[in-house]
Amino acid sequence: MDAPEVPARLGVVGVNHRSSTAALRDALFVPEGELRGFLAELRRNGISQALLMSTCDRVELQFASPDPGSAGSAILAALGRRAGHEVVSQAYVHHDGAALRHIFSVACSLDSQVVGEPQVLGQVKSALALSREMGLVGAELEGALEHAFAAAKRVRSETAIGERPVSLAAAAASIARDVHGDPARCAALVLGLGEMGELLVEHFHRAGLSRISVSAPSAARAAGLARRFDAHVIAYDALETALAQADIVITAMGTGRTTISAEQADAALRARRRRPMLFLDLGVPDDVAREIEKLDGAFRYGIEDLEALALKGRAQREAATGEAWAIVDAELAAYERQRAGRKADGAIVRLRRHFEAERLRALGETGGDAERATELLVQRLLHGPSAYMRAIAQEDPAERARVEGLIARAFGLDDTEKDK
Repeated sequence: MDAPEVPARLGVVGVNHRSSTAALRDALFVPEGELRGFLAELRRNGISQALLMSTCDRVELQFASPDPGSAGSAILAALGRRAGHEVVSQAYVHHDGAALRHIFSVACSLDSQVVGEPQVLGQVKSALALSREMGLVGAELEGALEHAFAAAKRVRSETAIGERPVSLAAAAASIARDVHGDPARCAALVLGLGEMGELLVEHFHRAGLSRISVSAPSAARAAGLARRFDAHVIAYDALETALAQADIVITAMGTGRTTISAEQADAALRARRRRPMLFLDLGVPDDVAREIEKLDGAFRYGIEDLEALALKGRAQREAATGEAWAIVDAELAAYERQRAGRKADGAIVRLRRHFEAERLRALGETGGDAERATELLVQRLLHGPSAYMRAIAQEDPAERARVEGLIARAFGLDDTEKDK
């Protein structure tokens, strides 16, 4: 008899804006042209179900494996080879229920730097499409993601959480019009490529902004965004020259240190003859020195400033987030119930096969005598359970009572028959 197939279990390994430095995420970033090669490497290392998210704020593998611990170690080793050093100290690793909850939270944009941002769901779906194309998606990963997408749809339609990032982008565009007038007449410089930064660029692009330059420590990241918006890539070491040409500067570096100092901004303003500059600082902590606000012609707005313009208050944001998590929890519970039902179906299938094999064996041994065959079949089918019940009656009477109750409910036995 073939050994029973070991079911695959879910796992997640990755780094994001909370767990790691921007430098590590830059080192791990997998450009679009290298995605297939990286996934193929994982498959050669025995990982048969996986999708890869490689974005500005996260590099993450969601996978399924009979042994998620070993698979996770293989993924960490592959990430370490890409970074050139170990990544364990800055990575997160989840298995089973924790992995499932993380997958749902990512799809629902509850794990994003700006909660509710709309781009991440599309990123997950694109990653899934590529993995499907490469034959790296099985029932376990597919099922989890389908339910995560359903949860994301409910979060979008039943809560106000999606209004936050869209409102932030709209607030930024409104400020830009107040400072510069028509965005189509402006030039923008984008530093760093966080998800919220991409959303702002997309919003400005739709508003007519076409002169866009992109710069980041990772040239591959900068090139990817430049292709999306037909933008120019500026060498990161040419920042001061690029600043002087920018009417709008959008920063989303996430490096934990100041990227643009007051001195750099003042030099750019002097080169511009004090024509106004708008700094939209999406960094957490700040990318742009707050002293810039004191400079004549400089206008700086951080995320907290945009939020103050976009939303009524913190209580509203927290209420929407709480509602979203309640939906995620409800969808997780529904998914777990469905999985449990499928497991029960598998047990019934095995039981049916066992009964049928015993029936055929009894018929064969009795020469087709139906009455004798049915007597023999009943004896054989009850032999194992009877022996089990006698054993637990001696070892654990409470367990015997529980099992008896389960048998009675499973077979619809009448309590009046209990002691006959």
